[in-house]
Amino acid sequence: YTIESAIAASNSDSYMSTSVNMVRDYSINAAYPNPFNPSTQMSITLNTTADVSVKVFNMNGQLIDVIANGQMTSGSYNFTWDGTNAPSGVYFIQTEVNSDINNQKIMLIK
Repeated sequence: YTIESAIAASNSDSYMSTSVNMVRDYSINAAYPNPFNPSTQMSITLNTTADVSVKVFNMNGQLIDVIANGQMTSGSYNFTWDGTNAPSGVYFIQTEVNSDINNQKIMLIK
């Protein structure tokens, strides 16, 4: 079952404000260190099996590296991006868990 909304009423004429705290199927920690030289790390914790991809893009939107791609079971995963062969600059780590997309801005300083 999935709870999509909740309504609470004190009587038939008025409704009360409600909120539902949903447990996410995953959590993503920010890349650390940031700024970095030459590598940065991040972690993902999955509460269920999911399709996961972790990719690095440059400021022009060009794919620079694929850190991870595939189905992963529940658990914690640590990822490292080594920017030794990349020029200094701003990059984006795009993490996709099932259909949810998260972007982090990171900065490589040499």
